[in-house]
Amino acid sequence: MSISATEVKFDNDTMWVSLTDGRVLGIPLAWFPRLMLAKTADRENFELSPGGIHWEALDEDISIKGLLEGRGDQALKRPAA
Repeated sequence: MSISATEVKFDNDTMWVSLTDGRVLGIPLAWFPRLMLAKTADRENFELSPGGIHWEALDEDISIKGLLEGRGDQALKRPAA
């Protein structure tokens, strides 16, 4: 079964992603600095694809698989464990 996004909404701190299987994910915007710092109009100008969400103007791509696995922006450096 392939799960994809059906809707994306935002509030001040969270991106809400509705999925084809009925789940709604609440993702902290802090996980994606480009989205957190973007203007509202740019943040809401996205395209849904079978595998994820794309923001052309922000050069941001987020995979549904990554969200389901709890991964944020992979470009951010994480401290060594």
